[in-house]
Order: sequence, then C-alpha cells, then structure tokens
Amino acid sequence: MTLMDAKDRQIVRALQKDGRLTNQDLADRVALSPSPCLRRVRLLEERGIITGYAARVDAKAYGLSVTAFIRIALQRHEKDSVRLFEARVIEIDEILECHLMTGDADYLLKVMVADLDAYEAFVRNRLHAIPGIASINTSLVYGVVKDSKVFP
Repeated sequence: MTLMDAKDRQIVRALQKDGRLTNQDLADRVALSPSPCLRRVRLLEERGIITGYAARVDAKAYGLSVTAFIRIALQRHEKDSVRLFEARVIEIDEILECHLMTGDADYLLKVMVADLDAYEAFVRNRLHAIPGIASINTSLVYGVVKDSKVFP
C-alpha cells in the first residue's frame, strides 16, 4: 500500500478537478512553492497514484444518451469461463466499466450507447454473443444525482 500525506491528497484532488493546471497554479492552490510541488507530482506519477490525465466529456453532447447498468450472472465459474467472459468484455467499446461483484450478480457493467435501438443491438449482437452468460439484468439511467471523479 502506498502512503500519501495530506499535501499529496490536496495535489491529487486539485488535479482531478482540473488536470490542466500549470505547476505554478497547482502550487498556489496547495500552498507549496513550485519546485516541491512538481517533485511531489512526479513522485505521485512514478508511484502509480496518478495514472494519467484525461478530458471529461459530456456523454449526450458526444452522442451517447443512454446509460445502462447491467448485472451479469455466469453459468459456470471455472477459470476458462471467467477468462473468456472478461476477455470479451474488454474488447467491447460500449462497455465503459466492468466490476466483479459479490451478491446475486457476478459482474456489473456500465454501458453507454446512442439510443434504445443501439442498446437493443448491443444486447442482441454483442452481449448475447458471449458464451456462458446465465442472466442479464438491466437498469436504465434516467438521471444523474452525483457524478464525481474526485476522491475525498
């Protein structure tokens, strides 16, 4: 486990809110001088805490107006079945996230598509093509209350 102090956490939160901050602006926000701030950012990157920088995009403006959370249960749980399912999920662009779960479902998928017709095509042509799925249970998102990528 990699330990972070309060200043490291401040730096991470500031960069999560605005990854385009200059080092000087970041240093000002976290009350450090620029050299130690840059040194800390580089260490956070080297230690794998900061793994990259990305633009946040409005999904609807991008053309993806339907978000679905899909619970998947597998028929079998031997290594080959699990590996095959996970390998196929990784290849499907519409699946943005795949979480291994406890409870009634084995996996929770976050899927984004253009519309309900695209969702139907995704299920029929992409999801059903993966062997070993016992059940598919979908919840469609009709609103977002909180969408934070910033750690506490």
